Parts: sequence; C-alpha cells; structure tokens
Amino acid sequence: MTDRAVRSLEHLKGSASTARVLNLLRVWEENGDGGSDGVAKNPEWAERPIFHTTALNRALIIKHRLRRNEFDLFTGRRQVATKIIIPIDEADLKTGGRYVFVNQIGFERAMTEAFGVAPDHPDITTLRLIDKLPSLDPFLLREQLRRGGQDPAACYFSISEGDLQRMTAFVRCEIEPLVTLSLGPDTMALAHESATRMAAKILSNSPGDQLDALRQTLRLAPEQYQEGVFCWKGFLYYKWTLSTLLSEVGVVAESVRTTHPAGRMDRAAREYLDRSREVLRMRIIKTCDEVSRTLRVYDDAYAKLTQEGHPVAFRDFLLDAPAMFAKLGDQLGAVQHIVSYWRFRFGPNSPPVNVEELMDIFMDFETGLLGRGEIPEASGVLAA
Repeated sequence: MTDRAVRSLEHLKGSASTARVLNLLRVWEENGDGGSDGVAKNPEWAERPIFHTTALNRALIIKHRLRRNEFDLFTGRRQVATKIIIPIDEADLKTGGRYVFVNQIGFERAMTEAFGVAPDHPDITTLRLIDKLPSLDPFLLREQLRRGGQDPAACYFSISEGDLQRMTAFVRCEIEPLVTLSLGPDTMALAHESATRMAAKILSNSPGDQLDALRQTLRLAPEQYQEGVFCWKGFLYYKWTLSTLLSEVGVVAESVRTTHPAGRMDRAAREYLDRSREVLRMRIIKTCDEVSRTLRVYDDAYAKLTQEGHPVAFRDFLLDAPAMFAKLGDQLGAVQHIVSYWRFRFGPNSPPVNVEELMDIFMDFETGLLGRGEIPEASGVLAA
C-alpha cells in the first residue's frame, strides 16, 4: 500500500456519506454500540441494521471507478463497481483495510472466507441491491432497499426530514399538470389536493390505484411500469438535486481555480495542479450540462403527455429510463461528491491542504468525472 492510498482511506473515514461513499463506520460511531457499556446510542441502529454482519455494518461502501488493472476482476465490462472496504483497525486507518468488489469473480467465495457470510445470507442480497444503483444517493439507496423488502434505520441515510419535505413539495409541483390533465382545468383546488396525495404515493413504496390507472393508460406491463416508476422517481430526485446543487457548483469550480496548497511545490507538482485546475473546471461544467440535457429528455416527454395529451412519448421514456438513469446517476453522483467533499475538506475551520493531498483530491475528482466510455489513467490502490 502506498502512502497516498492511506491518506485517501483516511479522507473517506473523515468525510460524511455522499453519493459516492456510504460511511457505515461513521454511522456506527455516531449511533452504535461503541461505548463502554456496549449499548447502542440509537436503538434503531441495533434494531434495524443495514447489514447483520458486524464487519459489514462498520464498512466503507464506495462507488469506485475501475482502473485498468481492475477490469479483469469482472466477467463483463463495467466502469464503476461497488467496493467494500473493511478497516484493519477502526481506530487507525493508517493500517489500511481489506476490500472486495461486489460481484467480482469469486465474490461469494471471498465473502465466505473473509467474513463467514454464506451465499444465501441476506447481507449478500443487500450488497447486490446496492450494486445495481448508479450512485449512493441516500434517497435512492433507501428506495432501492425498500423495493427489496428492507427498511434499515433512518440513521443510515443522510437525507434529512426537511429535505424529504422539500422533495415532496417539488414532486407535487412537478405532477400537478398530470393531475390537472386527468381532472380537467376547472378543478385547480381539487388538483392541488390530489397532486399532494399522488406525490406521497410516488414517493412511497405502494403507489396504489391512482398510479395503476396511469400504467393502463400507458399500456405497460406491471414489471415494466414498476421499474419505470422507480426510475421516474429517480429522475425527479435528480432534477430536484441539480436545482439545489447548481448554486454550489459554481463556487466550488471557482475555488478549484484559486485554492493553493501550503508548503513548497516542485515543478512537476505545479504543472500537474495548473493543468488539473482547468481540466476539472471544464469537466464539472460539461458534466452539469450533460445532466441538464438528459433531464430535458424527461421534461420533453412529460410535456407531451401533460400539455399535448400524447402518452406514447412518456411511455417510451419510462421504457428507456433505466438505461438513462444509470448514466445520470454516475454523472450527478460525481458532481455531488465533489461539492460535498470540497465543503467538508475546505470548510472555515479546516486545516490547510498540502501539495500531495491537493494532488490526491484533484486526481480523485478527475477520475470520478470520466465518462463511461473513457478509460481512467493508472494510479495507486485505495486500500490493501
């Protein structure tokens, strides 16, 4: 393991959970049974764990963009994998950690040998549910696990009650045109009330008859519609997220341009940082533009349904949504990670960043912003 790898693991431990990282070690420290009396600080953490295996429930789960030397770990071609890191010493991450990728070749055998987790253990099911997601956005993670019949404690998801309320209000405004279309233009008060109920149904795991009527209008099979509605919910979440993220993206992009490390720099480091600043700024802007264009596909299809009364475009959108959803999650997750980590590492009371750490941060951000068709450059491993 390289020193750079150790520092990266420490940074993951110190940061809050993001679209890229599910920090179960931090969740355990804040809610778990780490005190002298061995009693959980938050009873729900013990009663409704996300994983039943102790080591997994204190792990770092990461959406990791694969490097060249990691492609052969999988039978099919993929760019992003779900990486499980188990710290060797939870109190000192300088000692590193063991890791395994979900669904890598020999995954079930590795889980049995390392953690005593059998192939039919419910934790394997949970890991595979998580692996199907393009990012670890807390809202989407919670919904994905609920779809799988699981309901872990709220402490595992960093989405606040206030955000949930704002998300519900956003969804209500988005679907009001659909409700108005079905009820007629002269029933605005009734449409508002009905849209509130429908928003709650969309954000719940039991959409009910009101949404089943839409399924019949769109002539979709139940399984097609179930998957399409989940992705529709994801698009609504991503649209809401982008609207709240855009104000911060500009600040971070400017900070990337102006932030300088403490200490002396050699020529190679200076050249790398100068090049990386411009590349990062361009890729952040480009990624946000691509996310906006993808979201417009949804907006256009939805407008044809609600404004023109043509359901075919929205039906086609729901059928195509799973493929677009994965790419959108990759892109927006990368930007969310950058904004969240930058806020954490460069906050008002944060210590100065040195040259090597800033290089690590820029390298991590660049890798995360690579397109699905781009091959990342070789670099050090995260953990041993």
